[in-house]
Amino acid sequence: IWLPNTRLILLPSVFSGMIHLGDSVCVFKKNIYMCVVTPPAGRELPPICPNVRLKHQHQHRITVDNLPPEVRARFATDPVMPLRTKTVKEFQEDIERATVSGDWKHVHDFYLTTFGSFLELNAAFKVDANPPFNTIEDSGINTKFINAVYDALSLTPPDAQRAVLKGIINSLLREWKGRRTKDDLRAYFILVQNPQCTSPATYVIYAHLLRQIAALAEADHYFLMHWFKKLSQKRFKQLVERLHLFISTRLFPVKAEELPPMAKCSWWIPSATKVLSLLNAANIISSTPILPFVDFYNPTLDHTDFMEDYRIWQTQGNSTRFTFCQFAFILSTVVKKAVIQKDSEQQMISMARQSLVDKVSRRQRVDMSLLFLNIKVRRLQLVSDSMDELTRNRADLKKKLKVSFVGEAGLDMGGLTKEWFLLLIRQIFHTDYGMFTFFNDSHCHWFSSWKCDNFSEFRLVGVLMGLAVYNSITLDISFPPCVYKKLLTPPVVPCDLDLPVGMATLTLDDLQQVMPDLSHGLAELLSYEGNVEEDFCTTFQVSQEELGVIKSYNLKPGGDKIPVTNQNRKEYVQLYVDFLLNKSIYRQFTTFYYGFHSVCASDALMLLRPEEVEILVCGSPNLDMSSLQKAAQYEGYSKTDPTIRAFWDVVLGFPLKFQKRLLHFSTGSDRVPVGGMADLNFKISKIDTSTEWLPISHTCFNQICLPPYKNKKELKQKLTIAISNAEGFGLE
Repeated sequence: IWLPNTRLILLPSVFSGMIHLGDSVCVFKKNIYMCVVTPPAGRELPPICPNVRLKHQHQHRITVDNLPPEVRARFATDPVMPLRTKTVKEFQEDIERATVSGDWKHVHDFYLTTFGSFLELNAAFKVDANPPFNTIEDSGINTKFINAVYDALSLTPPDAQRAVLKGIINSLLREWKGRRTKDDLRAYFILVQNPQCTSPATYVIYAHLLRQIAALAEADHYFLMHWFKKLSQKRFKQLVERLHLFISTRLFPVKAEELPPMAKCSWWIPSATKVLSLLNAANIISSTPILPFVDFYNPTLDHTDFMEDYRIWQTQGNSTRFTFCQFAFILSTVVKKAVIQKDSEQQMISMARQSLVDKVSRRQRVDMSLLFLNIKVRRLQLVSDSMDELTRNRADLKKKLKVSFVGEAGLDMGGLTKEWFLLLIRQIFHTDYGMFTFFNDSHCHWFSSWKCDNFSEFRLVGVLMGLAVYNSITLDISFPPCVYKKLLTPPVVPCDLDLPVGMATLTLDDLQQVMPDLSHGLAELLSYEGNVEEDFCTTFQVSQEELGVIKSYNLKPGGDKIPVTNQNRKEYVQLYVDFLLNKSIYRQFTTFYYGFHSVCASDALMLLRPEEVEILVCGSPNLDMSSLQKAAQYEGYSKTDPTIRAFWDVVLGFPLKFQKRLLHFSTGSDRVPVGGMADLNFKISKIDTSTEWLPISHTCFNQICLPPYKNKKELKQKLTIAISNAEGFGLE
């Protein structure tokens, strides 16, 4: 007979077995089966089946009292937690005595006992034997004691350290099966902080610990996530670094024989990455991030076949097959840029091939220019010409970009493209142009909220940003971070074009990055302790200036008649923020959004954080000329030549303004790419000409050519003139 929710308990002698299911017991002996229901004391049993009457029921009604002793024996219950009263101070005194006397037996026994089971771990480190669980914020663990025990572990003899590892093995084997309790979670929380898990010798144990944590239920992960965020920054960072080291060592072991074959432990890296994702989630939900998001990058993955990982993720998504793209936080911006670049190149090749096929199939003459997005503009009509060219070539936006300036003989090997982007962005974002407002206190641009019938120029800006990412060009744009949040809302254009786009969930912190004064005022409203309605006299209506005219808008229906009170002020602030950053610029931003995604439409965008999109678009504004000096290459010179030494003395002494001009002069852009200065492949070449000549640059190749100037003063004078007049191209 199969009874649900049962467990089999073997009994000695009389009975062969007994099945327990809540209030019921099924006892079987040899070939005879009888079902015994054990209700609470004093309560008679109902029949096994309501439609069946037991024979001689009045004579043989069974109760708990007339069961044999073997059946009435108590079932095994959860073990009683032992009482452990050792304090941090007592433990530290034990360590000090052992250090002086050399007798570590007492300390050894403590480690052996404490780490021998989950029960002992909880007995040693729980603040309270039975802590309440009405909150997820407190693990109930004595963190100070754990830190003391782990910090002292490295001071103990090897046999004590081995005792800890042996105890962990026993704990993991003992606790592997069965439902997880909160005490189990505490034990995992304690064990994962073990500093011994930094050596390949302990990685088999560490891997099994990570596997068990990764396999926990989602609700259990939720508890661990909140406990992790309570760790100190030092301990939290150690956990992150330990997991990164484990992943890197498994991918590229120093000695292959130290670890099991990859085929036998393919689950190691997925388990570690899943646990790392809990720490990343803890970092995100913390009121202020414990670590910068870049600390979750694993640079070792830069040297793996990440394109294959990306292709598997593209085809299979978040299926059961593990890919790093499922956990994009671990991939560096260098990897993500490379993925987008490769994805872009494949789209470019596909578009060019399609154009060739179309021409050949129509038996038309093939012109190699059809392989490119060709932009030809006049400097004096830069914006209008660019808009016309991009509109005319809308079908070719995903081809390789080539730019030419009317009346100039430069060939675009990349330098003219950079120049075009730089000049066009400067003009479009100029306040006189009216498309964007510049806020001096936040040093950023924001979309003008004035209404018009044609928003095509906002589409142009979106296309430009998309082309920049698509063609690996960095732009000098000073948008606040929330623009990139909006740009990824959603990261892929929805199939239903009626769905809203760019409507990100933004907060007062986002407004702070655009309009700090207004944000500060709203924060004061939220914290005001007096009567908001009487003292502020504000309604759910806001006003703003548009082209010199003050216009009013209701934040909700009938808002002009709804006063802001202490009870509804949070709603008022949220609606005000949403109005300023979303609704008031919806048409402008929607056009901008579709312009960007018309070019940069890639699944790889789903891997990016808003901050990473900003880095891809703008590069880094922080110039480190010392790094450029270290990465510089030389042709005709060596780094010890007097001219080169004078060059770097001058450049390192330049103010930031002139350093940016030098970078623009030699590379066509004053922004640092994603990979840093080393990615510029900056080269200084020697030209055997008169020292009366100014320096020459080849922006396509990030190269500057210097005559052998006689002294530092002459070099500085000539270089300053060259970088201060760096606009326009010609051919040598």
